[in-house]
Amino acid sequence: MKCLLACLSTVLLACACAAAQTPASGAVAPATAATPEPGVTSTVSPEVAQFQKIEDSWSDAVNRRDQYALELVLSPLFVDISAQGDVTTRNQQVVQVISGQDKSLSLTQKVITVRMLGDIAVANGTYTLHHKVNAAEVDEKGVFTHVFERVRGGWLCINSQRTVLVRDANSKQKKQSTTDSPFHIPFLTRGDKGPQ
Repeated sequence: MKCLLACLSTVLLACACAAAQTPASGAVAPATAATPEPGVTSTVSPEVAQFQKIEDSWSDAVNRRDQYALELVLSPLFVDISAQGDVTTRNQQVVQVISGQDKSLSLTQKVITVRMLGDIAVANGTYTLHHKVNAAEVDEKGVFTHVFERVRGGWLCINSQRTVLVRDANSKQKKQSTTDSPFHIPFLTRGDKGPQ
C-alpha cells in the first residue's frame, strides 16, 4: 500500500511539473516570422528601430511637403533650434514646409542611439539637409538630438536641436616622410641634411 501511494504521488508530482512548464491553453505561441534567420545578427535595438521609423516619417513629411504627416510627428509644444540658432515652433515648421519656397529641400535622418526615460525618449543621430543658401544648393551634414514624449500610445517630438559638422578647410595632408624610419630622432637617424 505504501509503495502504491509513493508511486501515485511521484506520478502526480511529475504531471504537475510538466504542466507548469507548458504554456497555458490561452497563451499565444511566439511568432516564427519574428525570429531572425540563422546566421543573421542584428545590432539595432528595438528602440532605435522604432524611432528610426518615426524619423523616416518626419523626413518623408518634409520631403513630400505633407502638413498632416508632419503634424503627426511634431507635438503642439514642439520647439526647434536649427544649426544656425533659429528657434521655431511646430506651426512655423509646418508653414516652412508647405510654403515650398525652397523646391530643393530634402531631409534624411539616421538614429544612432535612443535613451528611454519613462514617457520621455531622447534620440541622437545624424542628418543631411539638402537646401538652398542664397542661390547655391548645399548639403548640410550634422548631428541632432530629438526629445520625444509618449502621447496616447505614440511618440511626438517636443524638442529638436541640430548642430552642423564643420569640416576644417585648412587641414592639409601631412607631408610624407622620406626617412627610413617613421620617427626622426636627432643623432640616431638620417635627417634631411647630411652629416655636419
